[in-house]
Amino acid sequence: MAGADTAIPGGLRTGVGGRIPPFRVMDVIAKANTLAACLPPGAPRILHMEAGQPGTGLPKGAREAVAAALRSGDSLGYTEALGLPALRARIARHAAEWYGVELPPARIAITAGASGAFPLAYLAAFEPGNEVALAAPYYPPYVNILTALGMRPVVLPCGIETGFQPTIPMLEALPRRPRGLIVSSPANPTGAMLAPSALRALAEYCHETGIRLISDEIYHGLTYGKPMASAAQFSSSAIVINSFSKYFSMTGWRVGWMVLPEPLVRPVERLAANFFISPPHISQRAALAALDCPDELEANRATYAIARTLLADGLRAAGFTRFAPPDGAFYIYADLTGHADDSAAFCDHLLEAHGIATTPGHDFDAARGGGFFRISYCAPSADIEEAVRRLAHASQTRP
Repeated sequence: MAGADTAIPGGLRTGVGGRIPPFRVMDVIAKANTLAACLPPGAPRILHMEAGQPGTGLPKGAREAVAAALRSGDSLGYTEALGLPALRARIARHAAEWYGVELPPARIAITAGASGAFPLAYLAAFEPGNEVALAAPYYPPYVNILTALGMRPVVLPCGIETGFQPTIPMLEALPRRPRGLIVSSPANPTGAMLAPSALRALAEYCHETGIRLISDEIYHGLTYGKPMASAAQFSSSAIVINSFSKYFSMTGWRVGWMVLPEPLVRPVERLAANFFISPPHISQRAALAALDCPDELEANRATYAIARTLLADGLRAAGFTRFAPPDGAFYIYADLTGHADDSAAFCDHLLEAHGIATTPGHDFDAARGGGFFRISYCAPSADIEEAVRRLAHASQTRP
């Protein structure tokens, strides 16, 4: 039973961390890989559109920097707990270039991907039992990590009418003021964005009312016509989390960063040293070089923009017409009304019958996710085109 202790030999039981829900997209990846390994020769291949895995790759300048570092004989050992000083300084310059905000490098912490940043942020900012608000649909580890650490997620059900984003009236309607608020713009799974004015209003409201704002900006750079802003522009008390995984095409290198309020720098440093010692050295060297590859990275973004239009048009043609405008990131979160009664069964059908791996909405919204599925358009362009053809056929059948 969900949430119940699980007995193991010897009478021992799992802790709370052993009882959090799975990150379903990882289960989809495993199932898709298993099916792909069993395909007969000549069979249509599995199209991986379930994960936010860029179909591009490590930028050329970063590849060259890695090769040079390996040839140099450098030990590539431990760095400082908060990362290479050169990378922290370069990220500060990146913030000035992109947002016009001046940040001391001392407020920047390099982490083992954005995933490594969230537990550090939560533990530095909150106490067990604290309530942290976030919009639904949401990135599943927000809730799962909070729960594993003894904090209490407060889910704000959001719809297309608010762009699946939280609002100040939603916070004011809560019975108690939460200790924190997580926002994501562009958001996973919807691709929806907060306008800079809306982000400013939320950031200032949180600062004035003592709510710790955590702004997930991992998809910055991947926007398609709407203006982009960082919470660091509007609040000195906000925690900003970003990563080299998405725009910089470095998922497997596991390197991200945080912009921290000054009082949290030393607590995060102590936590990081104890949890991780330091971020991967070679990944930091790659990230430092990737920041100086704008032409290649913008070419990647242009490829995603084409894929976005192709997939959105293909979904509409197949009858999937209700989804928030995917203003950023590389996902579409589509309503299944009229197509299927449950997204888990629907996604299984897409995978098993049509070879398209997608993610059921249950991953992103425990209450309403059964009516939605997420499909990614960061796969190679040929895969997007083939997926559109298969979706047209799939729409004529019902799981």
